[in-house]
Amino acid sequence: MRHYSDAPDVNFDDAPEMQPYLAQPDAMYVGCPGKRGYLNLGFEVKNGKSIMRELDRRAPLIVQQELYFDEEMPDMPCVYILSSGGPNVDGDRFRQNIYLKEGSQAFVSTGAATKLAQMARNYSGMMQEIKLEKDAYLEYLPEPIIPCRDTRFISDTRMVVDPTATVFYSEIYMAGRKYHNNELYVYDILSVCTHGERPDGQQLFREKFVIDPNQVNVRQIGIMHSYDVFANVLVLTPEDKAEVIYKDTEAYIDEKNHIAAGITHLPNKAGLLYKVLGVEPGPVKKVVREFCSRVRQAIKGKPLPPEFPWR
Repeated sequence: MRHYSDAPDVNFDDAPEMQPYLAQPDAMYVGCPGKRGYLNLGFEVKNGKSIMRELDRRAPLIVQQELYFDEEMPDMPCVYILSSGGPNVDGDRFRQNIYLKEGSQAFVSTGAATKLAQMARNYSGMMQEIKLEKDAYLEYLPEPIIPCRDTRFISDTRMVVDPTATVFYSEIYMAGRKYHNNELYVYDILSVCTHGERPDGQQLFREKFVIDPNQVNVRQIGIMHSYDVFANVLVLTPEDKAEVIYKDTEAYIDEKNHIAAGITHLPNKAGLLYKVLGVEPGPVKKVVREFCSRVRQAIKGKPLPPEFPWR
């Protein structure tokens, strides 16, 4: 088990896109107590049931006891990541580790949308490491990320996945607080990097996108155009399963309901990349969950149950 004291600092100061935003905040300094969130989740199988064996956390991140509410997969623990500190602010640094041992499975989400508050100085950064051993299965479906005016956010997610394991990893980004003075695309930077590898170190893929509305018109055709919500989904899974999912998934543009979706293969037979665009978060979340259900059906032979009405 990794411990908080052993975790290196979360530092993106060398990233070119963060160079204009390195000044210390006026109030609490970068990474001070309460702004250096840490979370370590470890899952394993015990008596035929997956359990959350390891939990180490530091404020403002919170995880409570795992729940078993999925009627289709009652032996799968469901965990929600919460924050006691409200929205992310300048100088926040977060590290999250999720480890699944052989044959274990887990569902991980967040209790609410992640809000990125207006920032006067510096930025908010997050590093994640997700590791899956042989035959492990993870569904990671957090609520959307909402950047406010002048937000700077950067993240790096490393996934180390056994060839027999499956991880469904999704992120949903909104254009801003749409119903607060029509505050769309007025943030400074969203920088998101995700990369995968095998346990032996073989590099599988690397995807990075940097959204800078001050430098590039994101309303162009080929970028966001008239859409306000963007979902990025990666599925690392065995090649034969990926082919089944790919053949069952349609790429389309639904002009009536303002939804567009596309799918492609990841390099090195690692899995699939699925993207969804929409105008409102609800329909985008619905499409992502339908895709997740298709993935679960291919891997576990079980559908994803309906979302709770209050989510």
